[in-house]
Amino acid sequence: DLIPIPADRRTWTWQGFAGYWIITGANNSAWTAGSTLLALGLSVGQAMGVVVGSSLIISMIAVVAGWMGFSSWGMIGGFWPVLNRIVTACIWQVTMMGIQTYWGGQAVKIILGAVIGPKYAYMKNTLPESATHGAGELFYSPATESGSTLSWNVVYGIQAILGLWSGGIVGQSDWTRYAKTPNASLFGQGVTCPLTIIITALCGVIITSATYQIYGAYFWNPFELLLHIQSVSMTPAARAGTFFAGLAFLASQMALCIVLNAISTGMDMAALCPRWINIRRGCYILTVIAVAICPWNFVNNVTTFITVLSGWSIFLSGMTGILIFDYFLVRKGQLHMGDMYMGNSKSAYWYTFGFNWRAIVAWMMGVWPLLPGFVRRVQATSNGNGWDHVYDLSYFFGFFVSGVIHWGLHTIFPAKKQTGSSPFQMELHRTGENHIHGQYVGSTSSRDYGEGDEVVVSVGKDKENV
Repeated sequence: DLIPIPADRRTWTWQGFAGYWIITGANNSAWTAGSTLLALGLSVGQAMGVVVGSSLIISMIAVVAGWMGFSSWGMIGGFWPVLNRIVTACIWQVTMMGIQTYWGGQAVKIILGAVIGPKYAYMKNTLPESATHGAGELFYSPATESGSTLSWNVVYGIQAILGLWSGGIVGQSDWTRYAKTPNASLFGQGVTCPLTIIITALCGVIITSATYQIYGAYFWNPFELLLHIQSVSMTPAARAGTFFAGLAFLASQMALCIVLNAISTGMDMAALCPRWINIRRGCYILTVIAVAICPWNFVNNVTTFITVLSGWSIFLSGMTGILIFDYFLVRKGQLHMGDMYMGNSKSAYWYTFGFNWRAIVAWMMGVWPLLPGFVRRVQATSNGNGWDHVYDLSYFFGFFVSGVIHWGLHTIFPAKKQTGSSPFQMELHRTGENHIHGQYVGSTSSRDYGEGDEVVVSVGKDKENV
């Protein structure tokens, strides 16, 4: 799970990456992202402007972050961003997986209600005659906030949506390593990503607006809308419509849980404990935790939901900035690949006792100013002071502050072998007087060979006789 992908396993083309971003962008999270921005006092036009701007930023960062991995923290220090992503996963990825799982359960409930009928869905009344009155007044309503409050809410809305995709952005190299060609991922990241997010969010905003015209209440969550439809009407048309809608959302949530949540976190867990955990086992662990956190508590109202969306990006934005600034400005786009699998002082990424203190300092400087505003937002005590406004800029603040400080520290205190490249090579390690231990560097499986044995190292279709 950790070695560089052999050529015969790099099979992802532009269609595969387009499918990845369709799963990531066309789902309930994107649907609710647009409609929940209305809770910040934005008009529909302003909310969609935030979605469009955010999706384009997500697209650009995803393209850039897909070129490199975590080489900037040191051979031992590199476990910190991995551990941080895992811990964040147990809060952010697991929260989101738990939320996706909960919404998937809602989809199953809708399907069963459509199949079983009134006895399951508890029909109370009939569909009102106003069911065909267009998009509703909310779609044309002006913003409920103005002045500086509206401006800061727009900024907060942008970083909130960035926070929703922050985990996927920083882990793009987990997927681009499967690309058949260096540019195979660009169409998915550059076109499919913003397009699916924008269209899905627009559907969410329009339908949320229309629900008030039809039912007299706003349903920002599509699952609650479908359940409400079943509660007021069990005609054959309503049952068929809610059944297929629920089935589509169920498929979407399952795909999202597997691709964006389970496998991504499984990769991180495999990197942390490769001897005991592989990607599959990491997925199992995440699934258990996802149910245990009671995710339904995070989706009871729109303000709680948008806080969950944005909060955890404060830990990942700085890492993304360090990742990008290190590769393009410190490394000049060059990596010693062989040194990434050398756990001693000979490695170009050993730095100081295995830690790159520059990256650690830069990350801390990008995180701590955001914590007061984050705590105040969670406690609902924000009043627009300086800490609150810094938190409103959290993703941009963490990204640029950590990235610039990392670059600056490397400029002032340069490390050895900051540039240059080296191939990924097979190594032989003597484990005994008459035995040779042969393994492909980075592999979690190996065997011992007796003296005189022929060692055949197979990587994909290539074999090397030693």
